[in-house]
Amino acid sequence: MIELLQEYWRAFLYTDGQNITGLAMTMWLLSASIAIGFIASIPLSIARVSPNPLVRWPVQFYTYLFRGTPLYIQLLICYTGIYSLEVVRDQPMLNTFFRDAMNCTILAFALNTCAYTTEIFAGAIRSMNHGEVEAAKAYGLTGWRLYTYVIMPSALRRSLPYYSNEVILMLHSTTVAFTATVPDILKVARDANSATFLTFQSFGIAALIYLAVTFMLVGLFRLAERRWLAFLGPTH
Repeated sequence: MIELLQEYWRAFLYTDGQNITGLAMTMWLLSASIAIGFIASIPLSIARVSPNPLVRWPVQFYTYLFRGTPLYIQLLICYTGIYSLEVVRDQPMLNTFFRDAMNCTILAFALNTCAYTTEIFAGAIRSMNHGEVEAAKAYGLTGWRLYTYVIMPSALRRSLPYYSNEVILMLHSTTVAFTATVPDILKVARDANSATFLTFQSFGIAALIYLAVTFMLVGLFRLAERRWLAFLGPTH
């Protein structure tokens, strides 16, 4: 174990001497995909609860598609499937984008987490107290102002416990990134295992790193819930 750590601790944490690897790469994948998915899910969640079926159905189909298929298959389609299309290879911008493993991985992760986050936020919008909306309308808030100042802030706060689960699940889902040759924590563990045949130690270190990051994320979300969901607690 000690010899393994002496040789691979840098690779597990941040670099193999040439590229970003391990924990640093995993956190970058998680941060980038979560940020893109979060930003995209806000307008999509509003469209998801729209009374207009022409607005609602495309978003519903998208969330159904990405929640109903494995992330592993989605990554394979983004990494190798799309680039196999001649129309993609013939377009310089698309050709450059889909030749890069990192771009394909973040795209697959972002689309996946966006689908789940859209449903989480849409559910929070539906569960809002009707009185809050009526009170806002009584003050003259309608349309985008109603969503900006009342509905979305309330929905985002109420979604925190569910969204925290999605972030943690997304962290664990980054383990499929090695499929696209992205050197995340699991890829480093697999390389260490292949070189040393210390299977338990190699994957045990990876498991401990994921456990530590998960513990940190849970703590951060608990602090956020105490701050922004305090009004839902018992009053004295």
